[in-house]
Amino acid sequence: MGAVQSIFKIPELKKRIFFTVGLLFVFRVGAHIPTPGIDGAALSQFFSQAQGTLLGIMDLFSGGSFRRLTVFALGIMPYISASIIFQLLTVVIPQLEKLSKEGQAGRAKINQYTRLATVILSVIQSFGISFWLENARNFNGIIVVPDPGWHFRMVTVITLTCGTIFIMWLGEQISQRGIGNGISLIITAGIISRFPPALHNLGILFAAGEIRFFKLLFLAAMFVGIVMAIIILSQGQRNIPVQYARRIVGRKIYGGQSTYIPLRVNHPGVIPIIFASSIMMMPATLAQFARVGFMRKFAELLNPGGWFYLLVNAALIIFFCFFYTAITFNSTDVSDNMKKYGGFVPGIRPGRPTSEFFDHIMARITLIGAIYLVVVAEFPTLIYGGLKIPYIIASFFGGTGLLIVVGVSLDTIRQIESHLMMRHYEGFIKKGKIKGRY
Repeated sequence: MGAVQSIFKIPELKKRIFFTVGLLFVFRVGAHIPTPGIDGAALSQFFSQAQGTLLGIMDLFSGGSFRRLTVFALGIMPYISASIIFQLLTVVIPQLEKLSKEGQAGRAKINQYTRLATVILSVIQSFGISFWLENARNFNGIIVVPDPGWHFRMVTVITLTCGTIFIMWLGEQISQRGIGNGISLIITAGIISRFPPALHNLGILFAAGEIRFFKLLFLAAMFVGIVMAIIILSQGQRNIPVQYARRIVGRKIYGGQSTYIPLRVNHPGVIPIIFASSIMMMPATLAQFARVGFMRKFAELLNPGGWFYLLVNAALIIFFCFFYTAITFNSTDVSDNMKKYGGFVPGIRPGRPTSEFFDHIMARITLIGAIYLVVVAEFPTLIYGGLKIPYIIASFFGGTGLLIVVGVSLDTIRQIESHLMMRHYEGFIKKGKIKGRY
């Protein structure tokens, strides 16, 4: 509490926090402004039956706006998709790789390309959504759009695209003038907004006697334990010692110091879970639209809670962990940069042996991180199937949402703590250090 009181003693930090809270409030207000021409009640009724599909993921990242199809229905997903695409293309396209190594100017250019790609993706997705909404067969005969046509389609495209651009602008303003990563905080605010309805449902079940008091205590203890485990493994890293040789340039001596290279246990973050969930939910989504017999049977086989679903989902998460790490972590570049500045790992020769050493260490760390992600991702499904708790409650016991909330909270606390320590105030923890994800 002393650290919280110290926040309001620093005018700049207090201003940044109030600015961030204000823009997040604007985001939540926009999440309740409906898109013109849509029957929100009919759409919400359909979404209550669409759990476990790609629509559920889009609704998660939009903070429930997609369920009501508000002006922020697309959320920040087009920007996230564009960012991931350009991150992967940076490894494949030499021109983008060259830009990424040009410092702040190169990163600004890539960010501009990402914004343009976000607009294109938003237009494409909003067009698809408008056509999907007009077809009553997609909603089991429920009429969601009373007055379909090109006028409705154009209004929907303009509204949803502008909403995504506005959210992107809000995130950039929070990053520049507020505290924390703006895009991540907007996603977190949307996820946390689903927490009160989950608590409300839990209270109803407890009042009806479907959940006993000891079961409620067990769930609370389990939630605290899962959050603690996520924090420990999110902060976990392997420090590789690096020694720099001394160099004499004129009358000055450079180098001769020891440092370390941190290798995070959970290097890919939540991206493997997002990729795996998208692939796993694709059959259910297609079956809902296509209504083909064999597609429905395959979708039933991949229903959450079954052993086949758990095995395939775990295999996909492990695969994407190694795939994403192999793309984003270049051991050859790390080795060459160390060699360029006279650095070496004690006991390992510079050059190719150092690169192989990093590959070996990273493979072992990634395996641990992948197993950890599998446990976190599968936990809500196990609770949903084992304890017979509604999925809206079980989803807060792991999965993508809890990983994002915990990770973003740690990053924001780390930034606040750095402001406190810079002005000689005591931080949130007296011993140790809060490490960010970036």
